[in-house]
Amino acid sequence: MGKLEIIGVDLVAIAVLTFGVYFPRHHRRDLVAAFLGINVGVLATAMVLGSSSVGAGLGLGLFGVLSIIRLRSSEIAQHEIAYYFAALALGLLAGLSDTLGGLTAGLMVLIVAALFVGDHPWLFGRHRNQTMLLDRAFTDETALRAHLEGTLGARVVNLIVRHVDGVNDTTLVEVRFVLPTAASSARRETVGAA
Repeated sequence: MGKLEIIGVDLVAIAVLTFGVYFPRHHRRDLVAAFLGINVGVLATAMVLGSSSVGAGLGLGLFGVLSIIRLRSSEIAQHEIAYYFAALALGLLAGLSDTLGGLTAGLMVLIVAALFVGDHPWLFGRHRNQTMLLDRAFTDETALRAHLEGTLGARVVNLIVRHVDGVNDTTLVEVRFVLPTAASSARRETVGAA
C-alpha cells in the first residue's frame, strides 16, 4: 500500500500546484499539460529505477538527459521554470521514496507552499519588468530614465540598455519599475488637472 499511497500524495500535490496555484494566476493551458506530464513521467521513471537492479550510473544518466532538455518551443518566464522544477522535484521525491514518511510529505508541502508564497500576486504586486523599443536613441541614462518614468507613469528602479541604434533612432531597453499606489496616482492626477 505504501507505493499507491505515495503516488496518490504526489498526484494531489501536483494537482494543487498546477490547478490551485499556477493556472488561476497565469492561465497558460499549454503549461498545465507540461507540468502534469513531467511530474508523472519523472515519478514513473524514478519508481522503476528505484525498484530495479539498474545501476545508479544509468539512472543519473537518464536524469542528466532530462536536465539538458531545453524549453525552446515558446518563451518561458522565470516563474514558469520554477514550476517546472517543482513538478520535477515532486515526482522525484515521490518516486524515490519507498513509503510516505513525514520528511517526504513535509518536503512536498514545502515545495507547493514555496511557490504559493513566492509567486503570490500580493508579493511585490506593483513591481513590473518590461522590454521597450523606444523611437529615440538615448545615450544619456538620466534622460532615458525621465522619459521612461513619464511614459510608464511609474518609478523606474532599474534599467538595462540592450541596444542603441543611432541610424534608425531607436533604443531597446529592459526596464524594471514600480507602479504608483492608488493614492499617489490620484494626487498626481489632481495636481495635473489644477
